[in-house]
Amino acid sequence: MEFLQEVAALFADRADWFAGLLVEHIALSAIAIAIAGTLGLLLGILVAEHRRFAPFIIGICNVVYTIPSIALLGLLIPLLGIGGTNAIVALIIYALMPMVRNTYVGLTDIDPDIIEAARGMGSTRLQTLVHVRLPMATSVILAGLRSMVVMTISVAGIAAFIGAGGLGVAIFRGITLYNPPLTFAGALMIALLALVADLLLGMVEKRYKKKRRLTTHEKH
Repeated sequence: MEFLQEVAALFADRADWFAGLLVEHIALSAIAIAIAGTLGLLLGILVAEHRRFAPFIIGICNVVYTIPSIALLGLLIPLLGIGGTNAIVALIIYALMPMVRNTYVGLTDIDPDIIEAARGMGSTRLQTLVHVRLPMATSVILAGLRSMVVMTISVAGIAAFIGAGGLGVAIFRGITLYNPPLTFAGALMIALLALVADLLLGMVEKRYKKKRRLTTHEKH
């Protein structure tokens, strides 16, 4: 109980400092999520359209995903130095795998008869992709996006170790100064931020599925 009181006192006494770290963390994560989401979607579409590249590209994403985050940040220092750029690039590299994989699975796991029917009605390959395959794969892609967002917010805590800011600063200082309440406070805020993002995306995903079911029901 005393420990939690110390944490609460920290939040009360250093509210502005924690708010600044939170803004930095959100900005760092948002930039990485936006870029990785776009690149991952495009790469997923590419490998779904040209499946011979799928084992190579998805294999690379899987291998990179196994590299410890702190090690990847270290490997990028000779190329990008320390700071936000290094952290954002590392987060993008990590975030690509869920998006590429889910986009690929969503686009390739569609009943071939539906695609043939669309083409039989005169739709081009691009029209079939945009108007049939992507809408049908959206729920799977959203699941990948949800996983990617939570992972990016969590891993962004490591960015403080190379001077990129964010809530990881509280964790790093807590460890350096042997201040467990400070370490816990930083970790708690990261966990809560990831949880809020997951809940919001979960609501979007659920709403889309409901809308999709209603649209399908109306067509029938």
